[in-house]
Order: sequence, then structure tokens, then C-alpha cells
Amino acid sequence: MYIGIDHGTTSLRFATDTGKRFKISREDAKEFTVSDLQKICPVEEIEGFALCYSMGDNFTEITPVAKLKNRGVITREGAGEHIGGGTRVFDVIKESGIPAVAVPGIHRGSDTDPRFKIYSHQTSPEKLGIAYLASKTLGDTFIVSDISSNTVSLLIAKGKFIGAFDACVFAPGTRHGALDVEAIRKVDSGELTANEAFTTAGVMHHMEEKYQNPTVAMWAAMECASLALLAPEAPVALAGSLAPELAEEISALLQKPVIVYDEWAASDGLAQIARDVFSGAKQILGIPVSKTLRVRMFGYRRIIFRPQER
Repeated sequence: MYIGIDHGTTSLRFATDTGKRFKISREDAKEFTVSDLQKICPVEEIEGFALCYSMGDNFTEITPVAKLKNRGVITREGAGEHIGGGTRVFDVIKESGIPAVAVPGIHRGSDTDPRFKIYSHQTSPEKLGIAYLASKTLGDTFIVSDISSNTVSLLIAKGKFIGAFDACVFAPGTRHGALDVEAIRKVDSGELTANEAFTTAGVMHHMEEKYQNPTVAMWAAMECASLALLAPEAPVALAGSLAPELAEEISALLQKPVIVYDEWAASDGLAQIARDVFSGAKQILGIPVSKTLRVRMFGYRRIIFRPQER
């Protein structure tokens, strides 16, 4: 059995490739142990994990966790809240002895359309899980917008990750968003740090309640429409906690139907990535699997040989 772990803004979500799930808040995750996985399957039946951590901006291949430096991030400082639950889960999985791979984020070092590299970072790694799940339904060309605390939209074309708009670049979410002129002035004056400005740029901080959802819907639709410049016929999927609520309005703005996934899309997709990587996949939506990862079949059980085990 394979498990995908989504390191989300407010919670960590765990899903098996057989459809069992549970989640814990990032605060509660500071006490995570391997035995917590008994909620979805016996620990001894776990054959592998695919997980993500923070922005995943220090590597470009799907990589065994033991091979990562600094948990795969350039620094823990920067955009977003740092609570400690995600760090705890990463370290417990790494030390468990169960085979585990980390999925990278998409950034300047990634093999994407070079024009997206004007920005250092495009998307955090859990979005690859959402995209992989969507690919099973939508084929090899599609757009996904993940809408919740922040909004991130991405384009897959001909089975390859083309590019994405990160949360601090374009559309706001409920909590986070891009820094505008007012925010920049507050940062320059010392009233806020840049990270505080980012984490208070969402609609809940700046819009009347009645306008919050319509605002997120409009900007998310604009991200999708922008990506459609590169793939006009691409179908559109929505994911995240706000997706079901905003689907009708976004569909009307785009004048096309949208597919809706729920908050489990990332962990479900990561579980499928774990299954396929440990079955020998060499790439996932154009993201290569590290050559240090070797998979061999013994009977009906897959055993992963990492470099230190050879």
C-alpha cells in the first residue's frame, strides 16, 4: 500500500492509493508518530510514501528523502507560516525506514516554459499531486486552479508541466496574496515584514464578507484564462477547499464547464505518484524520477534499493 502526504497551508492530509484518508492540523502534527498511520492502514503494509515539504525549491527530481539537503528547501524563511508540524512529519517518515520519495516544487531550476522563470518560484510540490490525479481524467493537457488559503494555478500540456502562477504572484486566496503598493509601503516603513504582508493579503483581510468569494472566483478565473493563452482548448479543473463553492461562478466567468476536485486531491494524487514511482516510472508529468532510485520486483512485493542499501 502506498501513501501520499499533502503538506497544506492549514493541515497535513494522508491518503492511501486504495482511498483511505485522514488529516491533522499542522499544530497537532508536531506530535505525529508513525503509529498515527494505523488510522488508515497497518504500518507493516506500507510499501512507500510520496510526500512534499514547504516550497520544495532546492531540488528538481522526485528524490528519495534520504538524499535531500535541508529537507529539499533553500530556506525555511520566506512566504508562509512556519509551525513545525510539517517538519515533524517529514523527519518521522524519513527515520521510519519505510521507502519514501519527496516531490519537488516548480521553480527556476525546473524544466518548464522559460518565460515563467521571470519569477523564482511557480508552485509548491503538492500541486503536482493534484495535477497527477487530474491527468487520469482530463488527459495530457489541462489547467488546474487550487483555491483555498491561497490560489495557485498551473498548466499541463502534452503530458508535461509547462508553468504556474504562485500564490504571491497573481490571484489572492482567503488568507494569502500578492503584495500591492500599500503592502510594499508598509514593508518599506517597517510596519510589516514581507512575509506578514503576504500572509495578510487575502480577501478575508481586505474585502467585505459579501465580496470575498466573488473576488477569489474572479481572480482564479483570470489565472485560468491567462494560462489558456498557451493551450486554448485545455479543460479546467478546480481543487482546494473553495473549489465546490466557487465552481459555478468560475465556470460562468470562463464560459466553459469546470471539473471539481475536493481538498483531498493532492494527497490522493501523491499516493498514485508513490505507487507509480515505486513501480518503475521514470517521470511524472515531465518531472524526472531520480536515477538514484532503483526499483526491483520480488514476488508480489516491491522493494526499494536506495544507494546506502546496495
